[in-house]
Amino acid sequence: MRSIYGGRRGTSALVLTAAVSLVLAGCGSSNDGGGGSRNAPAGDDGKLVGEQEYLSAPCPEPAVKPTQKEFTYWSMWTKDEPQGRVLQKAFKCFEEKAGVKVNVQWLGRKFLTQNVAPALNTDTVPDLIDQDTSQVKAAVVDAGGTQGLDDVYTMKIGEGDKTVKDVIPSVLYDIPQNKDKDGKFFGVPYELLSNGWWYDKKKQKDFKEPKTTDELFAALDKAKAAGGAIAQDGDIDFYNAYFLTQIAEKYVGKGGIQGAVEDKTGAKWASEPGFLKAAQYVEKLAKGKYFIDGWDAGKFPQIQQRWADGEAAFLFVGSWAPSETREYLGKQGGGASIDYGSFQFPLPEGATHDTIEFLPVVWSVTKKAKNPEAAKAFIAYFTNKDLARGIPAVGDNLHPRAELPVPDDLKQLNAAFTDTKKEKVVFMDSIDSLVGGTYVKNVFYPLNNDLLKGKITAQQFIDQIGPKTADFWKNQG
Repeated sequence: MRSIYGGRRGTSALVLTAAVSLVLAGCGSSNDGGGGSRNAPAGDDGKLVGEQEYLSAPCPEPAVKPTQKEFTYWSMWTKDEPQGRVLQKAFKCFEEKAGVKVNVQWLGRKFLTQNVAPALNTDTVPDLIDQDTSQVKAAVVDAGGTQGLDDVYTMKIGEGDKTVKDVIPSVLYDIPQNKDKDGKFFGVPYELLSNGWWYDKKKQKDFKEPKTTDELFAALDKAKAAGGAIAQDGDIDFYNAYFLTQIAEKYVGKGGIQGAVEDKTGAKWASEPGFLKAAQYVEKLAKGKYFIDGWDAGKFPQIQQRWADGEAAFLFVGSWAPSETREYLGKQGGGASIDYGSFQFPLPEGATHDTIEFLPVVWSVTKKAKNPEAAKAFIAYFTNKDLARGIPAVGDNLHPRAELPVPDDLKQLNAAFTDTKKEKVVFMDSIDSLVGGTYVKNVFYPLNNDLLKGKITAQQFIDQIGPKTADFWKNQG
């Protein structure tokens, strides 16, 4: 299936056409339904169980039974994809145990801008929505379309006295990117994303994770000489942005990129030397011609699929890479498979922030919700481990609850994320959530694409992004 963003990250509510001990998540991949999946959830003994065992398991008792007997949910998922199957069980359980019917519309990844945002000024709005925090903030929160969920974090989840905040690490939700203008939490995480370099262990049996920038480029040089280094779906702007933002964060730390964007003079792009160093890193990638031929001319997911077919050694993308590429190979037939390995960008020389990115996928309740009590009770109910475990069982992904097991394909990525020495930073420092996503669309993405494609130098990037940032804010009035 397509990535959590559906191939195009819909960050702009104004232009409607246009991840401590826990887990990382992407999108789901289909299980065979026969049970015993290696990426299934924990049973009572901590071992993994299969999809059918999850789907047929008894429903847990809810701790909160609302007086409202129905609510409406507009979903980022489709009915037949893995998360859709998990949610259908949860809805059935909630109706059986709490007497609450869930009226669901399966709308897909672009629904925030295509369905929710246009409905905000009408009386036809859902009670419950979901997506990653950056997209929800850009499309709905900044328009005043959500309500605070601080009370949900204190709700019991049907496991004795445990509450939502007792089982979800605060590092995942108590962040500026998950707060509205009044400082209230607008989202409750139920899945997590991160990103990294991916490779096939079967094809690179002697590969050792690069510990320095020189070692990384040596690995890229070796792969290029062997036929192909990096596969990159260059038609996805935010995929292209990962390289620059990953490196920049290691120089400027959490909040640094967002701070440069919010500086209305644009001066921070030039005054902070880490941005030029990060741009020089990207320039080296571009000039070194490490990306396989046609990377910037394909249409997602063509280039990613070429990596799965063995045309390139490395892929840098989110934690949904294994599920997407495994599904592709399965549909191709022939029995091809990948033994997924992953690693992070090494800390560049002179950088002081050993960062790793994450992004929560959250539940949110709309401001105009007619049944907020029922929607909030469901959020707490779905946090119960007997339901939450469906994310790894059926969706081949990970849930914020630390005790749930980690799918094999994500164990290296999870190990990096749970490393207490690493600084956790929201994807791209969440600049795609600012001003309805219009800053990245009009300023950052075009310049970054030119840099990654070798059309401009690192210095030209810095020389242009500062003034264009200043012009952007002037035009905001």
